[in-house]
Amino acid sequence: MARKAIAAARKVVGPGSSRLKRWSALLLLTLIVFAGLVAVRTVLAVNSTGRFELDANAADDAAPGDDWENVFAGTDTAQVASFTQDGALNATIFAGNNKDIQDVSAWSWKDDSGGLPDKDNLLNTYAARYSLPADPVTCPNGTDPFDPTVPCVVLFFGADRYDGSGDAHMAFWFFRNKIERTNIKSGGGFLFSGVHEVGDLLILSNFSNGGTVPTINVFEWNPVCLGANKPTVDCADKNLRRLANPGQAGCLTSAPSDPFCAVVNAANVPVPWDFVDKAGNNGIIPPGEFYEGGLNLSTLGLADECFSSVSAETRSSTSTDATLKDFVLGEFASCNASLTTTPSVGAGGAVAPGVSVTDLATVLVEGIANPPTPTGNVTFFLCGPIATGTCDGTTNVGTQLGSPVPLVDASTPPDATGNATATSAAVNTAAAPLSPGRYCFRAEWPGDTNYPPVLGTTSYVHSGTGDSECFNVTVVPTVTTSAQTWLPNDSGTVTAATAGTLLNGTLSFTLYQGGTCSGTILRPAESFTLANAASPQTRNTTNTTVSVLTSTTVSWLVVWDSTDPGVADSSHCEVTQLVITN
Repeated sequence: MARKAIAAARKVVGPGSSRLKRWSALLLLTLIVFAGLVAVRTVLAVNSTGRFELDANAADDAAPGDDWENVFAGTDTAQVASFTQDGALNATIFAGNNKDIQDVSAWSWKDDSGGLPDKDNLLNTYAARYSLPADPVTCPNGTDPFDPTVPCVVLFFGADRYDGSGDAHMAFWFFRNKIERTNIKSGGGFLFSGVHEVGDLLILSNFSNGGTVPTINVFEWNPVCLGANKPTVDCADKNLRRLANPGQAGCLTSAPSDPFCAVVNAANVPVPWDFVDKAGNNGIIPPGEFYEGGLNLSTLGLADECFSSVSAETRSSTSTDATLKDFVLGEFASCNASLTTTPSVGAGGAVAPGVSVTDLATVLVEGIANPPTPTGNVTFFLCGPIATGTCDGTTNVGTQLGSPVPLVDASTPPDATGNATATSAAVNTAAAPLSPGRYCFRAEWPGDTNYPPVLGTTSYVHSGTGDSECFNVTVVPTVTTSAQTWLPNDSGTVTAATAGTLLNGTLSFTLYQGGTCSGTILRPAESFTLANAASPQTRNTTNTTVSVLTSTTVSWLVVWDSTDPGVADSSHCEVTQLVITN
């Protein structure tokens, strides 16, 4: 289910193949990791999982592991994957003096503006996240003692650039909130939408045009940090808390015990995506222009963290407050929780007064495997009777139903979704029936530390659309029935005693009151004439006017009057006792 929820993230973002793709240096990789960690951690292997190839190329050439060509084609086995194209030369570069220690709301960008060094011009960025069976050596999960039932979650990232003739400093941001470019002008550029969230992940990495071993630093965005060593020694700079000590970790030479690794290509790298660099190489990335790396999220305590957006960037230096140059921003996972509600009688259902109705609120999280279960209380409201609309909290405010109800874990393995439910107090009970009319529910959940409300809101609110969260209390009518009507009818069959004898005569049916076929006639005789008719012959009465309204006894006298002197006459009396209950 998680892959399904993030399928949109793996589309190629950017212009079509007709546009010239330009790319810039990727030397410094900054990864900012999750919030609330006070001490710098020691993390473990990422390059020996067997699921993804960190081998300085993009080809899937070591089964069963994926590589970037799989991510580009959408044939990977990742839990979440993203491939983003930048566009034309100098597309989407930073405008002004932007820094990683600033919130995203302080950044600005511009497009096709020129002035960017070729070695710092990024063309594509790519990322993939996997939830794997844990192994204490090749894919540790951070448990102590080791628990093999807990998955190992790893993150891989990469980019390519327009020119590899010089060193570059690069960073990768993984944002919890969705970050997008806007067309809102600010100074010499445009603003971004979205802001940093505690736990945003920043990876800083150095690599050179010669492909030397990158140096990696791992940080999280955390406003507790006021500056370097302020208030604690793990604060690297304003808003940046260090999660992993800097270290050299080349993926081609590192041991399984290394916490992270990265590599720059030292040979040509054929790629299936559009790539044209400064030297005119088309579909081939020359040495020093391709970068990839990986990080174990589990050992950083980030296995349950969901990242909505990813951005690769180039920077002026290795410093945490370096000026930002180019960037490629893409979607990653779908991280927000969703709140839905369903009346117990179904959308638009109808009940009589006094028939109990409840509302079921469901909070669902998708986008990562085994997400934390949503927690907290859901508050329910009821609006009505209302002719149209929903219980939206503005036009129709409604009344709160009792006290807030705690969410209960409703996750069902192996779906591995974060799923929790709460049920409202009952309404329209026998003790307090609602008057006839249309009623609608609303549910509100304030979110929790893992799933804060969408930016600019204070809670998750669901009131549905149309009748999706509504039901009807119906009027109980007083039903008056008229007397039942029964139309008596009969059938008779004449059969010759001797085979082959033809029938000639009249068959008649007379309806009498009572059971003796005599006395008061209710319906005069209805007759059928037979002439040289083959035996047997059946005829049915066609009464449509004489009816019986009350319980009574009636009888049919059926007479065969033969006109053949060799055939005798015959009669038969049939009695019906009728009971009518109105």
